[in-house]
Amino acid sequence: MKRFELPRTPAQWLEAVMNAIFFLCGILAVGCVAVITIYMFLSGLPAIGKIGPLNFLFGTEWASTASEPKYGILPFVLSSIYGTLGASLIGVPVGLLTAVFLSKAAAPGVRNMVVTAVELLSGIPSVVFGLLGMQVLVPAVAKVFGKASGACLLSAIVVLSIMILPSIVSVSVTALNAVPPEYEQGSLALGATDTETWFKISIPAAKSGIAAGIVLGIGRAIGEAMAVMMVAGNSPNMPDSLFRSVTFLTTAIAKEMSYASGLQKQALFSIALVLFVFIMVINVLLNAVLKGGNRDEK
Repeated sequence: MKRFELPRTPAQWLEAVMNAIFFLCGILAVGCVAVITIYMFLSGLPAIGKIGPLNFLFGTEWASTASEPKYGILPFVLSSIYGTLGASLIGVPVGLLTAVFLSKAAAPGVRNMVVTAVELLSGIPSVVFGLLGMQVLVPAVAKVFGKASGACLLSAIVVLSIMILPSIVSVSVTALNAVPPEYEQGSLALGATDTETWFKISIPAAKSGIAAGIVLGIGRAIGEAMAVMMVAGNSPNMPDSLFRSVTFLTTAIAKEMSYASGLQKQALFSIALVLFVFIMVINVLLNAVLKGGNRDEK
């Protein structure tokens, strides 16, 4: 066992102090997650117990202000899942291809211009995305598809797919730039083309960083409320069509929390608990996949 020794020189004291600060910061981060987790469970479980887990999670009707309230959140859950999946199907390929272009193929002038645009896109408030979507996208969807209203699941998917691009592009570019050049040089020396090298060597080598960018993007899509509220229609319908007005988990909380009370307010905390658990499950699954991939590589 290593014997504990007090620092003797100023440099050792400084190192000990900095180590203590870093340790406290790490403990603070873990403590915040623990406090949030405990609070969410304590606030969300009572309503689930009163309503009934099956009625709450698999009920298809939400009527919190009716004379006989109903608190079924299945439409909200499915809307959030479909919206996130749809945004990922659009945003992930576009973001990844943009990252490959910026990292490997773009001329310096074009790269600087696109990177600046991506950085500006990441700094735009979500309410601005929602406003543009409400004024431009929603009428366009209604006109193109011949619908009475364009405030629907499709509009929410398009807005979310644009909003997740900056996270995916910026993190993926950083990961691709970190790939050792020897990997690509060896591939090119063996006769592979540039495109083959990028997609068969560079992307697999940077997959952990790319996956982190995708997670950040998905996290923003799941947790977005304001922009989605302005383009999705906010009706508690089952998402059985891309052109159906829907409500996401986040918007269900945001639009009723200001006037909710009693069981209704407790049910909104329960929705937040479901959203919290949903995000935790996604993070755990991704970490398991990444760690499994790293073990396989070793």
